[in-house]
Amino acid sequence: MPFRKDFLWGGATAANQCEGAYQEGGRGLANVDVVPHGKDRFPVSMGKLKMTELDNEHYYPALEAIDFYHHYKEDIALFGEMGFKTYRMSIAWSRIFPNGDEEEPNEEGLKFYEDVFKECHKYGIEPLVTITHFDCPMHLITEYGGWKNRKLIDFYKRLVTVLFTRYKGLVKYWLTFNEINMILHLPFMGAGLIIEEGENEEAVKYTAAHHELVASAWATKIAHEIDPENMVGCMLAAGNTYANTCAPEDVWKSMEKDRENYFFIDVQSRGAYPAYAIKELERKGIEIPFAEDDKEMLKNYTVDFISFSYYSSRLTSADPEVNKETAGNVFATLKNPYLKASEWGWQIDPLGLRITMNALYDRYQKPLFIVENGLGAKDELVNGFVEDDYRIDYLREHIKAMKDAVEIDGVDLLGYTSWGCIDLVSASTGEMSKRYGFIYVDKDDAGHGDLKRYKKKSFDWYKKVIASNGEDLD
Repeated sequence: MPFRKDFLWGGATAANQCEGAYQEGGRGLANVDVVPHGKDRFPVSMGKLKMTELDNEHYYPALEAIDFYHHYKEDIALFGEMGFKTYRMSIAWSRIFPNGDEEEPNEEGLKFYEDVFKECHKYGIEPLVTITHFDCPMHLITEYGGWKNRKLIDFYKRLVTVLFTRYKGLVKYWLTFNEINMILHLPFMGAGLIIEEGENEEAVKYTAAHHELVASAWATKIAHEIDPENMVGCMLAAGNTYANTCAPEDVWKSMEKDRENYFFIDVQSRGAYPAYAIKELERKGIEIPFAEDDKEMLKNYTVDFISFSYYSSRLTSADPEVNKETAGNVFATLKNPYLKASEWGWQIDPLGLRITMNALYDRYQKPLFIVENGLGAKDELVNGFVEDDYRIDYLREHIKAMKDAVEIDGVDLLGYTSWGCIDLVSASTGEMSKRYGFIYVDKDDAGHGDLKRYKKKSFDWYKKVIASNGEDLD
């Protein structure tokens, strides 16, 4: 069989997209709470439109989301029924430290996650926990400026120390920062950055990135000291960039685009800033804010494995006249005439997953973990059921490509967690109608619905995939 016997099949969610209960259990306000649905979502996510509190003019989907906070037993039971070996989820920082800078954690928040992890173990599900999936307590943004301030490293160290200590024996697999490269594209959502007038935007983003990279190294150090069994990974929004033509200028442009994202993982996996990034930042007049022991920390505490999301490949051209970009996600890309696209313009490229896996494994020579992959689509609930053959087709072809990467190419893969295993709020658009799950949740884009859960056709299909360890894909 191509996949290891202990291959970790499962699904993935994020606290800010599913948990809700934003004012319960002593939780504080976070950046992700104030990112609204509608036309202002991208300006706020990018830190261009300042929003640090809730108002009456906007609808904020994260406040209730799908209310996993009150439904987690029901939801985890469904994951258990599918046969999940792992469940990737994240912790809301402001549930543990409501303001982010307290000395002592919030016991109610700690207990909630402890209960969730124990519920997972009841069904033989190994939690895979993202420490920071875009969540940043609002107080750390208004008081300190988010991750542009080095003080956040110490607050993060306090957070991870509490988590690794409290959940020792309950959680083995940890991810430090979700899609760390998203800081370049959605700086407020990704790192609590508000770009103030007169600031050098790129300098702010790379300063914040440096602080997160150092914090990630500290987390790896602390995790291994508290429990040598802990496995710590980084997380990249991945997808190889193709050249539009065989013109060398296009090939070079595609290489530059890939490096823009590899940069973060180069530091987290190889332990130093790559030469190309140092030169690029020098040319831009951006100084990396190294403190005395930063280089040693980065060098000595690299991650144990590389995790990543994959939804589509990308396409670029060096020719400024070639500018027919797709509407898909936050990564601008040209339309690839050889690929079909989803309803939201994301280009569907299963072979691109195999290409991406090989590129990452060749580059880092560390185990990989696919922690997000899936199809956002408009599902129709008819008599309590969704016939989502389009989702099954998408996942089948991607799992086949993943299998080829393991079986034919020899890529070392720890597991696969499809994105949004239960319908949740879309990070990019704030919509509920952009559904990914095996489980339908009755809620619409305006927040209406009774939150009832329904199994889709893909539910039983994925159950069969897991039971056969990826052999039965029909």
